[in-house]
Amino acid sequence: QVQLVESGGGSVQTGGSLRLSCAASGRTSFSGYVMGWFRQAPGKEREFVAAITWGGSSTYYEDSVKGRFTISRDYAKNTVYLQMNSLKPEDTALYYCAADRAPPNVYARLAYDYWGQGTQVTVSS
Repeated sequence: QVQLVESGGGSVQTGGSLRLSCAASGRTSFSGYVMGWFRQAPGKEREFVAAITWGGSSTYYEDSVKGRFTISRDYAKNTVYLQMNSLKPEDTALYYCAADRAPPNVYARLAYDYWGQGTQVTVSS
């Protein structure tokens, strides 16, 4: 069973940076998997933020975070990162890590079977 544990959330001011981590376990290899980050603000639906293919290094971003957020992964540590720069108040949300083996649509929440518990990011103006 795949398990995902997020960390790295916190409170920052506008323009600040945070790096989220997602430690994956439960498999000897995540080859073929796609790892994603989603976020959910109060009263809103969970939305796609970024995703990365474990082996192919293809990356995907939601338009509002392009140029500010960078997703990456560390094979040795089975960990995926989300580096978030130039943070804005509208980035405030609970951020979730997700994983699935070859999801048909990397942007779709329902395409992912495995989820972490989330880590809170709060950006103040």
